[in-house]
Amino acid sequence: MGNGWHEWPLVLFTVFGQCVVGALIVSGLGWFAAKDDAASRQRIVRGMFFLWVVMGLGFLASIMHLGSPFRAFNSLNRVGASALSNEIAAGSVFFAVGGFWWLVAVLGKIPEALGKIWLLVSMVLGVVFVWAMTRVYQIDTVPTWYNGYTTLAFFLTVFLSGPLFAALILRAARARFNGTTFASISVLALLVCAAVIIMQGMSLGAIHSSVQQASALVPDYGRLQVWRVVLLAAGLGCWICPLVRRKEPHVAGLLLGLILVLGGEIIGRGLFYGLHMTVGMAIAG
Repeated sequence: MGNGWHEWPLVLFTVFGQCVVGALIVSGLGWFAAKDDAASRQRIVRGMFFLWVVMGLGFLASIMHLGSPFRAFNSLNRVGASALSNEIAAGSVFFAVGGFWWLVAVLGKIPEALGKIWLLVSMVLGVVFVWAMTRVYQIDTVPTWYNGYTTLAFFLTVFLSGPLFAALILRAARARFNGTTFASISVLALLVCAAVIIMQGMSLGAIHSSVQQASALVPDYGRLQVWRVVLLAAGLGCWICPLVRRKEPHVAGLLLGLILVLGGEIIGRGLFYGLHMTVGMAIAG
């Protein structure tokens, strides 16, 4: 029993990966919108450097989970047959395609038409990557994960943290950006997240094996989820409050907001791993 932090490499890998996917999509839309401003586009691309830094940190954490970096390539041995291999392959392709787009874009070595197509493909590959992540945990012998809450939670992280990360990049690049629309999406994601927390918490009482009760796996589940929601709300508030006052958010405020949101999602992902249990001798629920 615990809060799942013993799986910190996977916590960081999944949260960072999903955040980067959401941020690439939203900042990419900002790049598309700046079609008549080459200087703004270039500033946006330079800011996207931090997407790949965070993605690199996520992959570094995932390698730590394997115990030895030399085992990393073994995870690709069963692409097509293993959900884990598919996840690593999808993430690697997303990282490679998106990262190479960034490299040639920042160097100005790519035609505009090809750049647009390449960026769109990178966005799609990001969504495929997140979907591949969700499939890893759809294990019928782990009843606490084998449900729609897992898929929903992973995509909610995309909507909660990604737009805020993109807003930080676009604000630092002084790019024109309809922040209200994407902030509203993140607020809606927070409301859905709160509903998921309540419904999943209620469902845990009905899941047990002959030796374990799901609700006992994380004794502090309720308290930690409250802290999670507080951090998420505070983080999004750093973005939303200036917009409500019809002011541009400060870069420092957006950075603080992103840190708070990522902190909240890291708590939530830790709880997710803490809820791991196997069927055992018998299962009900």
